Amino acid sequence: MATKRGPKYDQIINAAVNVIAQNGYHQAQVSKIAKEAGVADGTIYLYFKNKEDILISLFEEKMGEFVDQIRTKLLDAGTIEEQLQYLVEMHLKQLAADKNLAVVTQLELRQSNYDLRQRINEILKDYLSVMENIITKGKESHVFAQDLNEKLARQMIFGTLDEVTTNWVMKDCKYDLEALSKPVYDMLLHGFGSRVNA
Repeated sequence: MATKRGPKYDQIINAAVNVIAQNGYHQAQVSKIAKEAGVADGTIYLYFKNKEDILISLFEEKMGEFVDQIRTKLLDAGTIEEQLQYLVEMHLKQLAADKNLAVVTQLELRQSNYDLRQRINEILKDYLSVMENIITKGKESHVFAQDLNEKLARQMIFGTLDEVTTNWVMKDCKYDLEALSKPVYDMLLHGFGSRVNA
């Protein structure tokens, strides 16, 4: 991971998002990232070991910020339904607000090598644990079916949000991604609904 933090670190991370989105990871030379960030090429190596480290750090920073925002927002939720709704809304809203970040997370990370994907999967675990916690609490409060498999349900939530966003990116972001929040939320909620209450 990156060895330093500070304003230039943030500049480089944000520049990397733009350059990778516009050129693809393999064509995103460190020199291009440095130029976009407004720093000398050598400055990059004061903060990152190599381009792979930039990509991992980028994902770690952006996902870390997002998970922190989600956890804070969930504290305001009075019900499990609201927690699930907030999760769906915030996931789609964040990526709709930053199309370059959406391109990087939905397309470029999938093209990375196996070791890189494994490191990214480690970072994703924190986000998946937030989803699993909602599911567990939903079962405890009988909002979700008692025999619901937490890990499978977690995969379905993430997989649904991931696929909806990927499709939006593949269609050149031509429609309102945020507008899909309610139908996605409704589908997930009713799909996970307790049969006792049905």
